[in-house]
Amino acid sequence: MTAPRIATLLAAGQPGSSVIVRGWVRTRRGSKRVNFLAVNDGSCLESLQVVAAENLPNFDEVQRITTGCSVEIQGLLAASEGQGQRVEVQASRVTVLGWAEGDAYPLQKKGHTLEFLRQIAHLRPRTNTFGAVFRVRNVLGDAVHRFFQDRGFLWAHTPIITASDCEGAGQMFHVTTGAGPDAFFGRPVSLTVSGQLEGELLATALGAIYTFGPTFRAENSNTPRHLAEFWMVEPEVAFLDLAGDMDLAESFLRAIISAVLDRCGADLAFLQERFEPTLIPTLEHIVASEFVRLSYTEAIALLEASGEAFEFPPRWGADIQTEHERWLTERHIRRPVIVHGYPREIKAFYMRQSDDGRTVAAMDVLFPRIGEIIGGSQREERLDRLRSRIREMGMSEDALSWYLDTRRFGTVPHAGFGLGFERAVQFVTGMSNIRDVIPFPRTPGNADF
Repeated sequence: MTAPRIATLLAAGQPGSSVIVRGWVRTRRGSKRVNFLAVNDGSCLESLQVVAAENLPNFDEVQRITTGCSVEIQGLLAASEGQGQRVEVQASRVTVLGWAEGDAYPLQKKGHTLEFLRQIAHLRPRTNTFGAVFRVRNVLGDAVHRFFQDRGFLWAHTPIITASDCEGAGQMFHVTTGAGPDAFFGRPVSLTVSGQLEGELLATALGAIYTFGPTFRAENSNTPRHLAEFWMVEPEVAFLDLAGDMDLAESFLRAIISAVLDRCGADLAFLQERFEPTLIPTLEHIVASEFVRLSYTEAIALLEASGEAFEFPPRWGADIQTEHERWLTERHIRRPVIVHGYPREIKAFYMRQSDDGRTVAAMDVLFPRIGEIIGGSQREERLDRLRSRIREMGMSEDALSWYLDTRRFGTVPHAGFGLGFERAVQFVTGMSNIRDVIPFPRTPGNADF
């Protein structure tokens, strides 16, 4: 018999039907005559109660079950008399598939700190917290694909191993076989920090594409906002300008957050109770709000006139810091903000240069609590301007000859953006540390599991 997921049984299971349940025991309580097992299979926050009575042939074995044991239960689904549960299983057979070593099992029925759970990342998905986080992550990922697929975008797989430094920051993991950095591929290569450049090539042939895959940055940072390995969502669209790029980003964020609100109610309520008291109202506010658009110059003027004692005083020509982004979104405008038209000197070579000679067609979407959630731009499609910028920044024109070819052969205006997927998961779950929204975090000094 096929075993349905516990989420399905709790939502729609019909009393009187024979079922098989497989999962892990959260708790066992009982007496000499009956035991009650709380079984969870990861499909939802709630556990299913299993009533194991003394008429079971292996009742003595059932009484030795401890937290963490894996079990297979066969029995009758019945209406439950207990509060907070619609159905339970009256067991006719209980099989222990895997024993847990009693008190040695790290996840006993007590509170555990997030710091402790990071040390046992191989077991933490069994907790309520991380079950909720990873179910939300799943729905968010599905919503990303649905948004783009429904709009005719093609999902593209750009290289993980690359010879290109998209951002020009040099924070890349070099790939080697141990016989020199260029032995295998014949040249030095690294793990990608972005699939954007290759995505541009595909967009100028296929119209609209998106990437959704792992990226890597060798930045020696141990903040709650940074990972060495993380996932990026990067759409790229031909014939799109900066205004259209901002429209796309706003629609995208509304859609994926709406999906989480629609499909993850119980998990969001749990995370709100435990970690972020304003989580659900904040997400609802984002979905209902029209994003405010400000030029970089306007944003700097607001910050300078704020009277706030910022750690990093705002000034034209400097990047907008997280404290500035949060002041704009949380205290001044109180809505998501899209800042656009950044100084060319602080942005990447591929961004379209404005006629004023000082700025580029770049934009950042800013959210409360976390600041920047999306960064994007209209790309520089003019060959002469792009070549000039590459030389100005001391980059190799020869190394980017393949990229320049798209400006030689049928160039078109195009634009795109990047969403750090873990940053988005962190926002919609209310978790304070980005290490807690990816199953196995990779950070400086940490590559366990």
